[in-house]
Amino acid sequence: MSRIPLLAANWKMHKTVAEARAFAAGFLPQVAGLAGVEIVLAPPATALQALGEALAGSAVALSAQNVNAEASGAFTGEVAAAMLADVGCRYAIVGHSERRTLYGERDTDVAAKARALLATGLRPIVCLGETLEEREADRTLSVCEAQLDGSLAGLEAGHAEDLVVAYEPVWAIGTGRTATPETAQEVHGFIRRFLGQRFGSAGDSIRVLYGGSMKPDNAADLLAQPDIDGGLVGGASLEPESFAMVCRSAAKA
Repeated sequence: MSRIPLLAANWKMHKTVAEARAFAAGFLPQVAGLAGVEIVLAPPATALQALGEALAGSAVALSAQNVNAEASGAFTGEVAAAMLADVGCRYAIVGHSERRTLYGERDTDVAAKARALLATGLRPIVCLGETLEEREADRTLSVCEAQLDGSLAGLEAGHAEDLVVAYEPVWAIGTGRTATPETAQEVHGFIRRFLGQRFGSAGDSIRVLYGGSMKPDNAADLLAQPDIDGGLVGGASLEPESFAMVCRSAAKA
């Protein structure tokens, strides 16, 4: 099945409102008319509304970096899915390794957030991946299987078309280290098989992104792999020129 490549920029805790607007002004002309790829920008929460306004009328979509699973209530500092939709979000990242490691999010939390997003008409980008210690202990596939099983709990085959999975080897995030295309493909192939078992034929529609230090000089080789459907891009997405180069690689792939 043909899947349109998806490139999602995760800016993490970078960029003020003014910097987000400046990025859009420099980036959008570079990808205008670029066919065969879907592009998503995920700024910090303070820049969501301004960036959404800057992206209006373009083909580039807006994403949040997190969401609360509850619809409303006494949850100081949190943001609900309906609030994200209200400022123009079409996607939200859930289960990023930094959320899991630094803030103690569990697979059950990730699954609840994914369900809340889907119920609101937003598309979750569900992240998973192993640490260096887990990889060296030859536990990569078992760790990924457990995270997939827990993080997709309660999601039905009817949700598959709106679901995105991102494999992010934790040892390759922000370190400059990248899994070889062959190593990444091995895990992506495993994830693809899991999704097929979990969702049946609908699993073929789920895009699986690579999230471990994708950048302009390795994007083409990674995206040439049969089960790598795009990237969740961190550092290389902070400059318009470098992220546009990654997006063009995806369009060619």
